[in-house]
Amino acid sequence: RAAEPAPPVYRMKLFAPNEVLARSRFWYYMHQYRKMKKTTGEVLDVNEIREKNDRVVKTYYVMLRYNSRSGTHNMYREYRATKLTGAVDQLYSEMAGRHRARPRSIQIIRTGVVENKADLKRPATIQYAKDDIKFPLPHRIVRAPEKKFKSTFAASRPSTHFQ
Repeated sequence: RAAEPAPPVYRMKLFAPNEVLARSRFWYYMHQYRKMKKTTGEVLDVNEIREKNDRVVKTYYVMLRYNSRSGTHNMYREYRATKLTGAVDQLYSEMAGRHRARPRSIQIIRTGVVENKADLKRPATIQYAKDDIKFPLPHRIVRAPEKKFKSTFAASRPSTHFQ
């Protein structure tokens, strides 16, 4: 049988610690969604997608499916991070801690940024959506500006409460 003259090209966004695992996950999903194996296809390119602006904290949502010891479950989660990869790292850590889910049993279905504050669903992320949010610095220790002003011992306890 002759090969197709113009075979279809599939693109997938995956989260993996390295390129080898990314390729492996690509073929895992391709075999699930299309009847295609590594022997009948070819990986054209693997690229790391970088955040356009990673200096701003955004609220990301992740829709996922995971296999637990009792069955398969769907989930929606929200995380605050500067990068999507940071949010996914938080996801894997939280799923391991709360649900004992291994990364190989977690399938990320969809990710994105929650643009509107009204669309937030989880209390952990809603609490950061206020306009007048403040982060107090309760226990600040004033350090010497230069080494020559630093002393090993002080006659009085440090003052850590400032207005």
